[in-house]
Amino acid sequence: GFVFSGNQSYSFFFLIFFIVELSPQEEEELTQSQLLHPLECFLFGEDPQQGLEKLKQGSTSSQLCGRVFKEGETVYSCRDCAIDPTCVLCMDCFQDSVHKSHRYKMHASAGGGFCDCGDVEAWKIGPYCSKHDPGAPTKQHLRRNVFIEVLQFLYFLVWEQNFELPAELQPQRTDNAHYCVLYNDEHHSYDQVIYTLQRSVNCDQAEAQTHTALIDKEGRRAVKRGTLSSCQIAHDLIKSNSEHISLQPLRVEIIHAAVMAHQTFALRLGAWFQKIISYSAGFRQAFCQVALEPNTDRDRPCLISRLMLHDAMMYKGARKIVHELIFCTMLMETEFKRLFAIQFTKHYKRLQKDFINDDHERSISITALSVQIFTVPTLARQLIEEGNVIKVIVDTVLDLMREHLKDNQFVFLGYNSEKFSRIQVIFHDLRYILISKPSVWTEELRRQFLEGFRVFLGFLKCMQGMEEVKRQFGQHIVVEPEWEAGFSLQIQLRHILAMFQDWCSSDDEILLLAFKECHKVLMQCNNQPFHREATDYYMCKHILHVRPYKVSQEPVSIHLPISRLLAGLYVLLSGVCLLQVSYDYAQLAEYPLRSVVLAAQVSAEMWRRNGLSLVSQVYYYQDVKCREEMYDKDILMLQIAASKMHPNDFLMLILLRFELFDYFNGSCSSKDQDELVQWNRLIEEMLYLLIVITGERYVPGLSQVTKEDVTMREVIHLLCIEPMAHSSLVKGLPDNESHETGLESVITKVATFKKPGVSGHGLYEVKKERLVEFNPFFYHYSRSQHSKAEESQKKRRTHEGNDKALRPPVPPAFCPAFSSIVRVLCCDIIIHILRLVLEGAAEDRATHWTEGMIQRALHLIGQALIEEKTQLEDSTVDEVTFDFSLKARRIGSEQGCSVFLLLSKIKGLPSLEAQKDMQTPLCLNNCTVCLLHIDKSSSLGCFWFVQSAQDKEKAERKRKAEAAKLHRQKIMAQMSAMQKNFIESNKMLYDNMPESGMQGEPVASDQRVAVGPHRGSTPAEREVLTCILCQEEQEVVARGPAMVLTACVQRSTVLTQCRGKLPTNRAAGTLYPLFMPPELTMGTHTGSCGHVMHATCWQKYFEAVQNTTRNRLHAELIIDLENGEYLCPLCKSLCNTVVPLIPLEPLTFNYENAEIIGQHLTLPRWIQILSARIKGLNSDGGTGLCVEGQPDFRSILSYGVQEPRRFSDSIVEMLVVCATTVHRVGLQTAPNELCPRVPLMAWNTCAFTIQAIENILQEENKPLFGSLQNRQLVGLKAIVQFSASQRLKSSHAVIQRHFTDMLGVLIPVMSRKNTPSILEVDFVHLLVGLVLSVPSLYQEETVDLQPSAVSSAYNHLHMLHLVTMAHVLQVLLSCTDFPSVMGGEETEEARAAAELYATVSQHTRRLIPDVSGSSVAERVKRGIEPFLRCTALFFNCLTGVHPPEELFHTSGQMEALCSYLSLPCNVFQLFQDHRDTVTPLLQRWCGNPAITKALNSKTQIVRYPRRRNRLIDLPEDYSALLNQASHFQCPKSTDDERKHPTLCLFCGAMLCSQSSCCLSQLDGEDVGACTAHAATCGAGVGMFLRIRECEIVLMASKTRGSTYPAPYLDDYGETDPHLGRGNPLHLCPERYRKLNQLWQQHCILEEIARSLEVVNVMFAFEWQML
Repeated sequence: GFVFSGNQSYSFFFLIFFIVELSPQEEEELTQSQLLHPLECFLFGEDPQQGLEKLKQGSTSSQLCGRVFKEGETVYSCRDCAIDPTCVLCMDCFQDSVHKSHRYKMHASAGGGFCDCGDVEAWKIGPYCSKHDPGAPTKQHLRRNVFIEVLQFLYFLVWEQNFELPAELQPQRTDNAHYCVLYNDEHHSYDQVIYTLQRSVNCDQAEAQTHTALIDKEGRRAVKRGTLSSCQIAHDLIKSNSEHISLQPLRVEIIHAAVMAHQTFALRLGAWFQKIISYSAGFRQAFCQVALEPNTDRDRPCLISRLMLHDAMMYKGARKIVHELIFCTMLMETEFKRLFAIQFTKHYKRLQKDFINDDHERSISITALSVQIFTVPTLARQLIEEGNVIKVIVDTVLDLMREHLKDNQFVFLGYNSEKFSRIQVIFHDLRYILISKPSVWTEELRRQFLEGFRVFLGFLKCMQGMEEVKRQFGQHIVVEPEWEAGFSLQIQLRHILAMFQDWCSSDDEILLLAFKECHKVLMQCNNQPFHREATDYYMCKHILHVRPYKVSQEPVSIHLPISRLLAGLYVLLSGVCLLQVSYDYAQLAEYPLRSVVLAAQVSAEMWRRNGLSLVSQVYYYQDVKCREEMYDKDILMLQIAASKMHPNDFLMLILLRFELFDYFNGSCSSKDQDELVQWNRLIEEMLYLLIVITGERYVPGLSQVTKEDVTMREVIHLLCIEPMAHSSLVKGLPDNESHETGLESVITKVATFKKPGVSGHGLYEVKKERLVEFNPFFYHYSRSQHSKAEESQKKRRTHEGNDKALRPPVPPAFCPAFSSIVRVLCCDIIIHILRLVLEGAAEDRATHWTEGMIQRALHLIGQALIEEKTQLEDSTVDEVTFDFSLKARRIGSEQGCSVFLLLSKIKGLPSLEAQKDMQTPLCLNNCTVCLLHIDKSSSLGCFWFVQSAQDKEKAERKRKAEAAKLHRQKIMAQMSAMQKNFIESNKMLYDNMPESGMQGEPVASDQRVAVGPHRGSTPAEREVLTCILCQEEQEVVARGPAMVLTACVQRSTVLTQCRGKLPTNRAAGTLYPLFMPPELTMGTHTGSCGHVMHATCWQKYFEAVQNTTRNRLHAELIIDLENGEYLCPLCKSLCNTVVPLIPLEPLTFNYENAEIIGQHLTLPRWIQILSARIKGLNSDGGTGLCVEGQPDFRSILSYGVQEPRRFSDSIVEMLVVCATTVHRVGLQTAPNELCPRVPLMAWNTCAFTIQAIENILQEENKPLFGSLQNRQLVGLKAIVQFSASQRLKSSHAVIQRHFTDMLGVLIPVMSRKNTPSILEVDFVHLLVGLVLSVPSLYQEETVDLQPSAVSSAYNHLHMLHLVTMAHVLQVLLSCTDFPSVMGGEETEEARAAAELYATVSQHTRRLIPDVSGSSVAERVKRGIEPFLRCTALFFNCLTGVHPPEELFHTSGQMEALCSYLSLPCNVFQLFQDHRDTVTPLLQRWCGNPAITKALNSKTQIVRYPRRRNRLIDLPEDYSALLNQASHFQCPKSTDDERKHPTLCLFCGAMLCSQSSCCLSQLDGEDVGACTAHAATCGAGVGMFLRIRECEIVLMASKTRGSTYPAPYLDDYGETDPHLGRGNPLHLCPERYRKLNQLWQQHCILEEIARSLEVVNVMFAFEWQML
């Protein structure tokens, strides 16, 4: 056995003691080699590896999966095949099962359960996945003593402070080492524990945080090691400090180091043992036998029971080990599961009491295992038969709630809500036991079930009549009474009550006995007694002998579970046999009637002084959560009484309890307006109750309807309110014990589905043919729903051209046992009630009737006529006794006040115009009924009376319509005359107006060229804009007050070709921002919402925003004041700067002058002139290419100069504001308007914004011009003009130096030491910088000059030609996979391309065989097209020259682009035209050492056209993502605690968010994995999919973020955040495309700001920790 003798024992446990002093890695290695390896040797009887191999060969895999779920792990349940909702599969088993193609649900596990794969009792079909096919386990030769010793050693986990170590476990060396151990609890917060530790054990905050996190995770932590006295001091300090900040001290103990070592080893042993048991089914069976073996001492429980009973004493980590050991042993074997269940039931009461007194969550309590036991149908029945588990569970609840019992009734005044919520969890176990009703009853099962049912009735008896309320008179109630506890109980019981009825209905004998028991217990209830003797009441010659009771004056309770259970059993019983015993049905209906009257009086506002608690109770009484077992059952009991009592007696009883008896008897009157209003409201409620009692027949057993019919009717009435989403329908329907509503099986029969767009959700609309079933007085409508439904249906009928009458639908016939209910509709009292109600309206006594009363009365009349018509048409009925029409015509006719005569009188009342449509169908119904009573002569008179009334009404309507038509014609004639007079008197004004078709159309220019000597003119356009703040108009002029455009500057990686590799902040003078790398690693984007303000208005607004926002709660989450952020006043977009609007300078180009200059200013001459100018400006500059005929320093000025533009001071000021923001944001540096990099950043943001817009247009396959949104177009023009004007504010010397440096890339002889090669720059950025900086060369010391229009045209032309040729070379160098020469003729373009490629190959020394010229040409054209598109956008905004028509379309762009930019269509022609100039340039470009190195090395060179970035591809089925997340392993953590796998949608990286394991430092601050990743992947901007939460997280900085709906929808077109509904989800391409646009259009910041502005943030979320 597991026994060590003498020194072996000491050395063994001495080793355990010292292991805890080592590092974790050393400890693990030593534990394995010195402790666990000897155990394994002993267990296998040989080398463990060899023994294990033999074991694997001789055994098969288990048929049960048994995977224990961690908290947050995704689990699946099949709605088609699972026996109940608790039957779930793990991800792996689900993927390999048949259920994947069924209707399934997915949700996050709370932890503690296990996979039911392989359990045949959990599934109707497909119990096994492909990996868990059943196999017979082999028995192994086992060492039982090992299991006994291991189990006994686990008792160290329940060690108490005062225990002594057994002698054999005492260490040889005595040591005074002790540990001060702090335990987890649910009372203290993280911050409180951290504070306590810092004050008590002298640790810093980081150490205290580590301790606290581990205490929460593992349940305890040694926070101090030392002598007993030092640990005692720490112990006392922790107690006092924690008690000081909280009412309760922290639990802290002092444990000897030896005991601590044994406990640590016990945990390790438990985990090891699980691994050992997983090797063999034989091991598992042997362990179960040992664990469940009865103790020789009968008073002591078996080993596993002892561990269970000590569960509450263990800390979290120890509990988890024990529970997982039970999972992988007891619950994996059917027979041992049964034996364990018996032990569990035996100790059930004590276990639950321990759980109630414990403060840990249920998921880590042994009581959570009940779901694994009680949900197994065969096991549940065995436990009922052998242990009467129903009685055990109910007795446990009663014992725990005994403190709330007073006079045998529950009173919850001052109850402990936390303890009460724990007690309620026990009801789940009762639900589990009843979840599957038996198909076969044994005598023992009957006997034990009835015994359990009696105990359950005893519990309900304590609820019957509890929490009575009494109407408050005089003053308002001072203290609101407790009511939530009672309704919490009711909500817990609603399914249990239904399940008990379901069990009873499955056996006739049980049903009858259960009904009798229920009735017997009801008769024993003595609460709410009558205080007066029975009295006779008279009305319409009828007498009712009943005891008086007034709900408004005496105590009344809304809690009547026994009465309602009896009603449910009665209906079930009526379907199988007739009751032999007669009951006092008035007495049975008494209490339910009081509840209904109470609800009516609350609705009539008679109980206002009783406060909101009573209003809440009545709300829940009729709400979908409770109504099935409360309100509906009360109505059912009243229908039972109506079927058995005389109808007149029944109605008199209702009038008495509604306190309207005297009113309808004419023996009371009042002039008090409040009292009259109350009476009217009560009459409305009473009439409504009569409609419900006689008309609501959709209850199985009450009429011949099925549950499906009931659900269909509920759905129809919900959709009659408005079209609804699937989730809204589910919320509006009651669910069963399996959380199913039955919606899916009926929805297609009653509704049509409208799919959602890119936002919103799918909606169901009721089918038109189903609208005949609409009942405006549907008894499950709330007051607001009734109004909405009525309004909606009236609108619909008006739209369809019908009258507004909402007729009563034809109801299904009552079952024979309830057929007499309809007599209520034709008895004397109902006629009397209707007459009095209609009389009040006919006499037009305003205080004695309301429209609601008439509406309900008409509905009742309609119901009665439909019933009479139905009975008359029924051929199976010999004699029809239903005589409503006869009584309605005769009773009161002598006085002229019969029901029908009163109807004709109220027809003409203007105050009842709304009800007029309803009266016509009533008359028609009456006619039909009269014709069916063919033997009665008086019917014809009635018929003609109705017809004449109808004819008269039609004539009146026609007359009114004619009069209205004449009136309209008269008004139109007057208006026409007035209009003619106005035109005549203002003829001059009308004549001078331009025709509407010509307004605002631009005049087409002949020249559609933007660059060079043939460029078109810039048209003079007058732009007048309105300030959104002051609403004043102003023309945009250069010398006027500045108008500004709201803008947002942000860093961007949208176009990057090397995601995740952001450049570090470089020192001044290095490549960036002077040169943008071709990877476009990170750019600066400036976007605008397009709204314009005066600069002065914006400054005032911005100051006001700063002043007011500082005082707003959490305003810093929305806008960052320190960085100049604000929200656009109009659209609330996030902005951080403004761009001044600078008008285009009108230009009429001088083509003759341009032609003359062009003959002299060729490309080589232009290069010489620039070289001379630069050399003169910079004495250290290099020499030009052409030495002969060197131009002088001022030659450049001879080709045309002019004065620079002048701007107003306010425009100059705004230029500085914008440039400073771009510089600050783009480089993440302090604001400095004098920094030499300010103009560079202005040019960079211009180029990058153009590239981003071109990327969007290409991605969406839109034309380059004519398809931009107005905000994009206005913003782009403003940014280009701002960038062009930037040189006017900056130092000329600085800009000249920048120009020289940039030109050095193209003209290598002028380059500096660190000038990059042509493979290391982006040519769009370079071209923009050169074009916008070249005017600085014209600046003289004493005179401000700039190039003339002609000079600029040639500058632009030559720079564009040079840059284009360099970019062509860049494209050629980046491509290596050209096909070889093919046969056939090649074009001139192909020959030129092949020649160029050969020259380049020669210069780069690449031995490449002859290639196809056409393929080179094609590749180059595709490669340079994005550059040309960006260039066209740039020059269009810079010059204002209109582009060719072809660029307004998506096809045939290349020729149009070349034409617009003065480039030859064959771009290789440039190399031919400028051969002399370009040949040496080519040689120098290709000879750059950096190019040689790049071509020879394997480094990645950017290919052209660049890859267009999109969000990553997502799987169509969301379960694939969940599967991916389930296999995610945190790279920095080895534990198996719940993680939050989060997917970056930019790059596809899977991150571990919201976890301390993946915290990292960013700018000296701790941040989570997502924040750190966003900093490198998206320059601070991120878009992440939180997989287990199924939601998108948008991030904009360390402190700002928001959630956004995931692009996954269920079959009903709805998103499912946090997988709350659990329906299968599929990718919606349109929504994902919208997310992609959100990113590419740089709108993430804007979306975050808008969402934060809408949501009132009370508590800041720590986005940086995500």
